[in-house]
Amino acid sequence: MVIHVEVYEGKAKRVIPLDDEKIIMEFKDDATAFNGKKKARFKGKGWLNAKISAFLFKVLEEKGIKTHFIGVAGGNRLIVERLKMYPLEVVVRNVVAGSLKKRLPLEEGTQLPEPIIELYYKDDSLGDPMINHYHAKVLGISEEEIREIERIALRVNDVLREYFAERGIILVDFKLEFGKNRRGEIVLGDEISPDTCRFWDAKTGKSLDKDVFRFDKGDLINAYEELYERLTGQARLAGDQCF
Repeated sequence: MVIHVEVYEGKAKRVIPLDDEKIIMEFKDDATAFNGKKKARFKGKGWLNAKISAFLFKVLEEKGIKTHFIGVAGGNRLIVERLKMYPLEVVVRNVVAGSLKKRLPLEEGTQLPEPIIELYYKDDSLGDPMINHYHAKVLGISEEEIREIERIALRVNDVLREYFAERGIILVDFKLEFGKNRRGEIVLGDEISPDTCRFWDAKTGKSLDKDVFRFDKGDLINAYEELYERLTGQARLAGDQCF
């Protein structure tokens, strides 16, 4: 049965209801930074983010990590499991970069002795503030759920750090989102793409993520294409482009 619900549209994606158990996640070509103060469109960005996310979800599934990914719907669309999302952004950091260098007396690029997990309350009107376990419990998320979310996040980090390292890429930090499925399982949702992660070339330190756009470091699509090719071992074919 198709559910007639208004399409939700965010900064980088559209969420289109499909039925009781599935939704379509459509990746847009739009790019934003600094809380929407900087905006642009990049032809092909949505296609690349969809394909990179699908590929990395498969990598994680093969390692026993449950995700909401079901399949590719063509072009810039994925079919994913419907989840009841937690109002959290879970950030895992391996290297000092971004806002962390403003909060700790450490130089950018410093390798952390162990991963740092940060929780942020997902609310644009409040600026997605950082919160701790006490805040999360006030929001109705149990200590058991928080611990399980953090456990999965660290497992994701272990798998992806190794995978990227084998391809000459440093996984600097990344943002995850989680939800519960109809069976009550905590499952990884949203996306894993250069929009939500920091990737550096291990030899040169070159950015292969949205920092290219944030800080005018070069051509965003070239960076995303290089990441895609190094991850998959395949060049993007003209016939695959859905734009």
